Amino acid sequence: MVKILVTDGMDKGAVKSLKELGYDVTEQFFNPDELKKQVQKFDVIIVRSATKVRKEIIDSALETGKLKLIIRGGVGVDNIDVAYAESKGIKVRNTPKASSQSVAELVLGHMFSLARFVGIANVSMREGKWHKKQYKGIELEGKTLGIVGFGRIGQVLAKKAQALGMNILYTDILGANKDFPDYEYVSFDKLIEESDFISLHVPKNKDDSPLINKEKLAKMKDGICLINCARGGVVDEKALLDALNSGKVAGAGIDVYCEEPTCNLELVKHEKVSATPHIGASTKEAQKRIGQEIITIIKENF
Repeated sequence: MVKILVTDGMDKGAVKSLKELGYDVTEQFFNPDELKKQVQKFDVIIVRSATKVRKEIIDSALETGKLKLIIRGGVGVDNIDVAYAESKGIKVRNTPKASSQSVAELVLGHMFSLARFVGIANVSMREGKWHKKQYKGIELEGKTLGIVGFGRIGQVLAKKAQALGMNILYTDILGANKDFPDYEYVSFDKLIEESDFISLHVPKNKDDSPLINKEKLAKMKDGICLINCARGGVVDEKALLDALNSGKVAGAGIDVYCEEPTCNLELVKHEKVSATPHIGASTKEAQKRIGQEIITIIKENF
C-alpha cells in the first residue's frame, strides 16, 4: 500500500478521497529532526509552505529508498531542494493552476485596502476614532498597474484589474505574451518607473538577493503602492520600511515575509501597510482545487 504523509494540512475531502482510493494517509506535522526519521517510512510527502524539504531530509529518505514523490500543495517550490531530489530519482510536483484566482483576488483586496485606507480605518474605528478627514483615498480606475511576472496569477490579475478600469503594464523573463495583446509588455525598469501600483509574481532570486531593493524603490513614482503576494525575500523589508517612512511608498500590501511567522512588527504594524499572514491560497475553493490536483498527481505516479 502506498503511504502518504501530509505535513501542513490538506483539504479534508481530498484526504477522504485518497483513503477511499486505498492509499494510507497520515496527517501530521513534524519538526525537521523528526521529519528526517519519519520520511523514511513514506512513498509520498505532501507539503505546503511550512515544511522545508532540504538536502538532509532527502538524504535521510534515501537510506530506505521508499520516498518517490514530493508534492507542494501550491505554486512555489522554494521550500524544496528540487534539483537535488530529482537528481536522486525523487519526483517533485506542485499545483500551479489551483490558487491563481485566490491570489489575484487577495492582491486586489490589498489594493483596495491601500487606496481607501480600509485596514487602518477599521483599526482606528475600533479604537473609537473618527478619522474621516484623514482618510482621503484614490480610485483604482484610470491608474496603471504594473505586473512583474506574467504567469497564471499575473494573467488572472490583469483581467480583473482591467475590468476595474486600470491600465495594465507587465514584464516577464519570457518576454511579451502574444495571447494578451490588450496589455502592454515593457521592460522591468520602465514598469517600475511608470506604474501607480506594482504587484509582484516572481520567485526569489537564486542568490537570495531581493528583486526590489533601495535602488529599485528610488526609481519608482513618488506615492507608489507595492504589493507582494509572491515570496518573502523578493522585497528588501528594511528598504521598504525606509521608503514607507519617507513617503516615497504610499502603501504596501504584504502577504509574504523574509521570515515566517514574521517578527518584523515595525513593518506589519505600519499605518501604510496592509498585512496578511501568507493566506494567498487560503480559500475553500483553492484548497479543494489543490486537493484534486494532488490526487491526480498521485494517481499518475502510482
